[in-house]
Amino acid sequence: MGKSKGKTRRIPLAVYEAELRRLQAQLVEMQEWVRATGARVVVLFEGRDAAGKGSAIKRISEYLSPRTVRVVALPTPTQREASQWYFQRYVAHLPAAGEVVLFDRSWYNRAGVERVMGFCTEQEYERFLRQAPRFEQMLVEDGIVLCKLWFSVSREEQHKRFVSRASDPMRRWKLSPMDTESITRWNDYSRAKDRMFASTDVFWARWVTIESEDKRASRLNAIEHILATVPWEPIAHPPFEIPEMPAEDEDINRPSRGDYLYADDHAARVLKEADRDSGP
Repeated sequence: MGKSKGKTRRIPLAVYEAELRRLQAQLVEMQEWVRATGARVVVLFEGRDAAGKGSAIKRISEYLSPRTVRVVALPTPTQREASQWYFQRYVAHLPAAGEVVLFDRSWYNRAGVERVMGFCTEQEYERFLRQAPRFEQMLVEDGIVLCKLWFSVSREEQHKRFVSRASDPMRRWKLSPMDTESITRWNDYSRAKDRMFASTDVFWARWVTIESEDKRASRLNAIEHILATVPWEPIAHPPFEIPEMPAEDEDINRPSRGDYLYADDHAARVLKEADRDSGP
């Protein structure tokens, strides 16, 4: 039996922000360990639409180096990619030594949206369910740290988030016909998820469910689990010594600032308007 979704008190914003910053500092330490040891880490972010995967990835990668930590969100496969071995285009994005790859949806597209929407054949679907555990076993045996996260959200909360996006011009771009289709096919996605877990939740690559009714809690839980999964430890760094800035040479003849093109000072106008609006 799965863990039931009981109503819990939402984490206060100040508490959340303080704990998030503490965990993000540990992510930076983990990154340094990965880079120093040549470790390879793969994290899969899966779940229903609007389950909070993207916002969790943003908080995880916020202070990390894009040279070390890459976010991979692949578009619809091209005609050529569709003719390849299914896992082939994902293999090209796996980490080299000293890298972390965060897959914003992964090869499990085949067990989810492709299955539900009929984008793959029955034979391709069954083959995927057989091959995925073997594929992941090869990754783990080769030394890759593999973390599979499933963000779980209720139908009521998902619908509420879709409605919120539809009325928000800053987030409306996140909606697509596929999203609205996922509402009417909720039960189909439930069946697909259960079959996927039954076939691919194996001891060398377990699925870990992140309850995502409360996005603040889900982000903290996801980060803490990643930190607990990767066998990192703090790396000692010699202190940086910042030299003094040299005095500017008097014989340097710098060009006039008038020779350059500058952006309009929009910030100054905003500040002026703010001062006027808050006047006496």
